[in-house]
Amino acid sequence: MSYSAKTQIRVRYGETDKMGVVYYGNYPLYFEVGRTDMLREFGLTYRGFEQQGIILPVVSLNVKYHRPACYDDLLTITTTLRKMPAVRIAFDYQVHNEAGELIAEGDTTLVFTDAKTRKPCKAPEILLQALGKYFSE
Repeated sequence: MSYSAKTQIRVRYGETDKMGVVYYGNYPLYFEVGRTDMLREFGLTYRGFEQQGIILPVVSLNVKYHRPACYDDLLTITTTLRKMPAVRIAFDYQVHNEAGELIAEGDTTLVFTDAKTRKPCKAPEILLQALGKYFSE
């Protein structure tokens, strides 16, 4: 089972290079928007995790670029969780343009970490409860 969420971003001028193409380094930022919007669908935020003493550093990031996105394009980011998080949470992303063409895809893995000790910890129960119905056997 899995859970997917969609969010849209319009490419801003400052995100493009001299050729009007989205600078490659902006895609991880688009991925972040996708995953934070997904968490918001469950009423959860990074701020809420931090208030519980949990931080979420990214430990891996992969991006594959398929075609350029340009200034003022409306992009749809589809963010997918394919398995229930434990100590790590892994997100997959696909970015499409308005024509439905695949622009880029990638994945990130983040680790739930105790903010004080900086040691890995289990995913917060509130997140596990929110995701439970999507990953029940």
